[in-house]
Amino acid sequence: MTDFMNANGGLILAFLGSAISVGFAGWGSVIGVGMTGVAASGVVTEDPSNFGKTLLLQALPGTQGIYGLLIGFIVWLKIGVFGDALVSLTLQQGWVILFACIPMGLVGFTSAIYQGKAAAAGCAIVAKRPEELSKGMVFAAMVETYAVLALLASFLMLWFGVKL
Repeated sequence: MTDFMNANGGLILAFLGSAISVGFAGWGSVIGVGMTGVAASGVVTEDPSNFGKTLLLQALPGTQGIYGLLIGFIVWLKIGVFGDALVSLTLQQGWVILFACIPMGLVGFTSAIYQGKAAAAGCAIVAKRPEELSKGMVFAAMVETYAVLALLASFLMLWFGVKL
């Protein structure tokens, strides 16, 4: 078992990191988009002309899943998933990749849920005052700031922290 981990441990850790980034950020987006969809459905039931406005709000929490997937792709590119052969990684390199993926996974998960809550509240704004959509979008977009910062942190750690 020790020989297996010495030979493959770095790649296992890198794949685990990409799974954390893609999986958790995507999971948060599913929750946030679903939560907003429930609120949007109520608004559209009362006034179908608000469909486009509420759809914009519903799309916002989905960006974290995209960011998580982007970090996953960067990891896969670095380790040769799309090439002819996987790169041999040391355990240290694998740990660096794993830890570089954690910010996007955890912040993406959390921010997507809270952005979903803010976007659902934005649907309530649209229900009463459809012309005030932009205010609801700004409230939801404020949460996005932290997902973007996590994306940047993970990207920079992968770009500068792992030399293969």
